[in-house]
Amino acid sequence: MKTLHVLSQIWKSGGVIERDPLDGRLELKNHENVPSEVLKAAEPIFNQIEEWFKSWEDANGIDQTMQKMVHQSCGWQHNPKLNEWICVDVEALTLFMEWQETLAKNGWTDIYEDYRQFENDESNVMKQKLYERAILYANQNK
Repeated sequence: MKTLHVLSQIWKSGGVIERDPLDGRLELKNHENVPSEVLKAAEPIFNQIEEWFKSWEDANGIDQTMQKMVHQSCGWQHNPKLNEWICVDVEALTLFMEWQETLAKNGWTDIYEDYRQFENDESNVMKQKLYERAILYANQNK
């Protein structure tokens, strides 16, 4: 099973994976909500899960926003503020869909595959615009 597929199953079950502030290791919170078959699928790919989390540690605000948008649209992790913004800002929603179409043209056809490898200059311009719209919305709605 692909890393993002396992992670999505954990997140959809209510599990939360984050770094322990004391030792820096990944920890699973709400593990009692995660089906045992998902936990069993996660065990053999733990190193891949660790690498995926490490790959996001230095992500800037733009990339973090895009990750949240993808996870929200896939139904993996809910973000009420992001959902409110994207429902109100139809231009942002349209731009997000166009961004996804650009990634699809670049070969991103599986939501369980990390989209970052399919980005290019065109998609980077779009995500910058989306981020600017998100910041504008957040600042207007404090």
